[in-house]
Amino acid sequence: MSVKHKQRIFYVLVILSFMMTVLILRLAYIQLVMRVSELPGSRFTMQEMSVLQRERGVVLDSGRGKFYDRNGEPLTGKTVSAAVLFPVSGSIRQEAKDKLNAVTRVLKTDQAAFLKVWDHLSVPLVWPDSRKSDPLALKDSEAKQVRTAGISGIEVLPYTKRYEDASSGMQWIGYLTEQPGQKHLIHTGYAFQEGAAGLEKTLEPLLRGMGPTTAYYTVDGSDQPIPGTGIRIKGPGNAYYPLKFRTTVDLELQRQIEQLAKESGMKEGAVVLLDAQTADVVAMVSLPFYNPLDVHPQQRAWNNRALQAAVPGSIFKTVIAAAALEAGVTTPGETFTCTGAYGKYGLSCPKEHGVITLAEAYAESCNAVFAELAERLTAGEIEAAAHKLGLARTVGWEEKDILGLPLLRPFDHEDSGKIFADPDKADRDGGIRAQTGIGQRDVQVTPLQAANMIVTLLQQGQVHAPRILESVSYANGQLMKELKPHLAPSSLGTVQPATADLITGWMEKVVTEGTGQSIRGAAWPLAGKSGTAQVTINGQPRNHQWFIGYGPVNQPKYAAAVLYQNMSTSSWNQATVLFGRIMNLLAAHPAA
Repeated sequence: MSVKHKQRIFYVLVILSFMMTVLILRLAYIQLVMRVSELPGSRFTMQEMSVLQRERGVVLDSGRGKFYDRNGEPLTGKTVSAAVLFPVSGSIRQEAKDKLNAVTRVLKTDQAAFLKVWDHLSVPLVWPDSRKSDPLALKDSEAKQVRTAGISGIEVLPYTKRYEDASSGMQWIGYLTEQPGQKHLIHTGYAFQEGAAGLEKTLEPLLRGMGPTTAYYTVDGSDQPIPGTGIRIKGPGNAYYPLKFRTTVDLELQRQIEQLAKESGMKEGAVVLLDAQTADVVAMVSLPFYNPLDVHPQQRAWNNRALQAAVPGSIFKTVIAAAALEAGVTTPGETFTCTGAYGKYGLSCPKEHGVITLAEAYAESCNAVFAELAERLTAGEIEAAAHKLGLARTVGWEEKDILGLPLLRPFDHEDSGKIFADPDKADRDGGIRAQTGIGQRDVQVTPLQAANMIVTLLQQGQVHAPRILESVSYANGQLMKELKPHLAPSSLGTVQPATADLITGWMEKVVTEGTGQSIRGAAWPLAGKSGTAQVTINGQPRNHQWFIGYGPVNQPKYAAAVLYQNMSTSSWNQATVLFGRIMNLLAAHPAA
């Protein structure tokens, strides 16, 4: 054998050895690394994917954390009994025909329609409710009938619905959207989702859980069920997840207030009900209502109007009263003369009040008096009073470095509002301050801020941070973290307790002698302040109607803000009436 021939053999062996080494290393990498690492564009490893390829299943529970009201009632994640159809052979379906009538009656369909669905099934199906996008929830007796029929391929399984297929004013919960760039859970049709608004969004890192629970069966190479393997349930099996989130909301009151708002004819607006001692959110209603299963962002129904700033009108006279008293530009005993016309800036008063005290001016909502007080003040003094009362800034509960998050802020898209567009210009222009004095011009206040301002006055100037999330617990019920109430103080200090007491006393006069007399005969003695703001919407003059207040007067339990938006300029203040109806509801509520 020649030297060249031996060299060729050597080189060939070297190349083959190199290729074998590369192949062995590649196989080792696949076995030791890739099979336990997530594949690109997927949340599954190669090992998991190889198993999933042989399974056909349906997701029974997404594994996402669940919300509850203050009494433990579920707000999301209600579990129902549902019928699940699995693909089976034609012979099994044929044998089942004699037993199907009992099942199809329970499923509210007929045998022909049922078989049409079953015959063409390639993956398991949760039987739907024909009236909704939800699965059909079975009563215990109905579930028993389906099970008793004993039809192979039809199972009754616990199915967790994230939301009810219904509209409500609970936009603060939010809704879900499909995660961008994420693959569906193979052979189930399930797409991983994430929070797009509300608590679903702000708590997303804590809500994700450990994965879904699925009911599945195993198939062979021809995609047919393997005989004898049966239906299996697979889930994370973690005693601690998904987490439970207890809110401060009372679901029963929330629904009742939603119904009152709907009956009153409110089309656009909000109601915020707070605990008068802690500022905890008892109910938060936004209209128009939204359906979390049918969200159309362009329609803006999903926006939480309780957190969106709007022109406040005369409820802002509360801030001017506080600012004027604190700055010493007036005294409680000062009297004014209202002729019905302010005499400048185009301002007027709806009524000629004549000689009037400051308390009477507040109760009667005299524009002339509060325009004059605002002109006496500087822009800085007005802004300072607003800030001390929790306006012109976000006040919702928040905490840093908690639950593994750098910042937890449950309220999504909470507006800060504002007082002046240009404070320096307002200092030079008395007209700007006069218009601000009656809650017009650039002033913007959210219903949450307005209700919280009442709590601040009742708590003698201490601004509380409204809280909607009370605690987080593990799935086994063990407490993970209590989110304790805290204050939201202003860097500018607080209004004096004497000022707060004086203004809440004037609020009583609003109901007994002033613009709120229509609710004087309510079940509880009430106090508050009405307001009507002039706005322009789509080029047309419209009104925002407000009422803020508390009850009962002798021992305040609740503070509330009611806002009707986009109302006719000729309509009377409906917010006052709805406030009275809400307080009557609360007076009759067992918790009261």
